[in-house]
Amino acid sequence: MRPAILHPPSSWFLRLLAIAALALPLAAPAQEKKPVPAPGALRGDADQPTDKDEAEAYAQLAILARAMQLVRQDYVDGKKVSYRELTYHALRGMLAALDPHSQFMEPEGFKEMQDDTRSRYDGLGLVVAMREGSLIVVTAIDGGPAAKGGILNGDLIVKIDGKPTDKLGLSEAVALLRGKPRDNVALTIMRPATREVKEVTLTRTEVKVETVKDARIIATEPNNGGFKIGYMRLVQFNEPSAEELGKKLDELAKQGMNAFILDLRNNPGGLLSSAVDVAGQFVAPGTMVCYTDGRAPSANRIYRTAAGSKPRLDFPMAVLINNGSASGSEIVAGALKDLNRAVLVGERTFGKGSVQSVIPLPDNSAVRLTTAKYYTPGRQVIHERGIEPNLRVVTTPEQERALALRRNAESTTEEQKKEADAVRDPQLDRALDALKGVLIFRQQFAAKKP
Repeated sequence: MRPAILHPPSSWFLRLLAIAALALPLAAPAQEKKPVPAPGALRGDADQPTDKDEAEAYAQLAILARAMQLVRQDYVDGKKVSYRELTYHALRGMLAALDPHSQFMEPEGFKEMQDDTRSRYDGLGLVVAMREGSLIVVTAIDGGPAAKGGILNGDLIVKIDGKPTDKLGLSEAVALLRGKPRDNVALTIMRPATREVKEVTLTRTEVKVETVKDARIIATEPNNGGFKIGYMRLVQFNEPSAEELGKKLDELAKQGMNAFILDLRNNPGGLLSSAVDVAGQFVAPGTMVCYTDGRAPSANRIYRTAAGSKPRLDFPMAVLINNGSASGSEIVAGALKDLNRAVLVGERTFGKGSVQSVIPLPDNSAVRLTTAKYYTPGRQVIHERGIEPNLRVVTTPEQERALALRRNAESTTEEQKKEADAVRDPQLDRALDALKGVLIFRQQFAAKKP
C-alpha cells in the first residue's frame, strides 16, 4: 500500500486565514456605554491581547488550515468536504464548546431567530435549553401543542423523532423541533420527578402568544379582611407586554384592588427592553433594574426604568416564580426582590442570566456569542444560580399537572377540569396569605393613628 503523502497547506490559504482572524475587526451591536457597579469584580478580567497572542493565533490557524487541507485531500467521501461544510462544522464545534447558549447559526437558522419575538409563530410551543448534557423543557407555552400534550417544565426530551438528544447541540435539537406546520413530531419525554418515560406525538401549528392572561380580582372572605387582591399572569416578554400589563392594572385598580400578585411561573423571558418596562410598572422612574458585566466595555450597561414611566407604588405585591421562570422573568423578579418592592413566592428560578450578542457574518449566517452576564440591583449573579424566593413553596407533580390543565382549559375535558379544580395551588395560596397579613397590619397601623 502506498503511504499517504501529507502536503502542507498552501501559503495563500494560511495567509487568508491569518488576515481573516487578525486584521478584520469584530462587528458588535452598537450599545450605549455606561459605567456599571464594580465592573469585572465578579468575573475577573482577562489580559489584553499582546504580540505574543497574535503569534499564537497564527500558529493555531496554521494547524486548522493543515487539518482542513488534509480532510479535503484524503477523506474518503469527497462530497462532504467543501470549504463551506468544513467551515460550518468547525464553527459549530467551536461555539458549542464554550457554553450551552453560544452557537453558530446557518442562514436559515439566523432568519428563524429573527422571527422569534413575534407574537405568533409555527412550532410546538416549547422553550428548551441544554443543562448538563440534557435537553430540558424550560416552558411549554400555554395553548401550544406541547402544553396541550401534557408536557411540563422540567421534563427532559430524550429523543426527537427517534434521534437521541444527548448527542445533539442546542441548535441541532431546536432545528429538529421546528419544521413545517401540520407535520408531526414524535418526542420521548422523561419526567425527573417520577422517572416516568412516555412517547408523545405533537403536531406543529401556529402558536399565538397572549402575553397577559387571567387578570382578575381574588376577593377574600369578610372575616379575613374582605380584601380585593389582583392577580395576573405574564406569559412572555414581548413588545406590547408592558403596555398590556399597565392597562390591566388600571382596570383592576378601578375594581378596588388592595394588593397585587404577578405570576411569572413558566415565563421563559423574551425581550430585555420589555422586562425593564414591566419592572417600570412597579418601581420609580430611573430605577436600575439590572446591569450587565462582560470583558468588552461595550458589554457593560445599566438598564433603568424609563424617566417618564408612571409606576403603581401604592399596593403591596407578591411575585410567583418557579424553575420555569427564566431570563426576563428572573431580571424582573430579582429587581423587585432587591428593591424591596415585592415578596417572591415559589421555587428557585431557572438560572438563565447571560447576554448573547448576535453578530451577522458575510454569508447571512451568524455567531450567537455569550458576551456578558446579568446582575440584579443588589449585585447578585443570575446565571446558573437563579433567583431564590423569599417564601419557598414547592409543588408536587400532581399540583403541577393540575396547574397546566387549568392554564389550558380550552383543550381539557370536563373530567379533567374537575380533577384540576380539586387540587390547590399552594404557591398562590401562600402569596394570598402573605399579602393579607400585610394588609391587616396596614389597617391596624392606620387605626392607631391619632
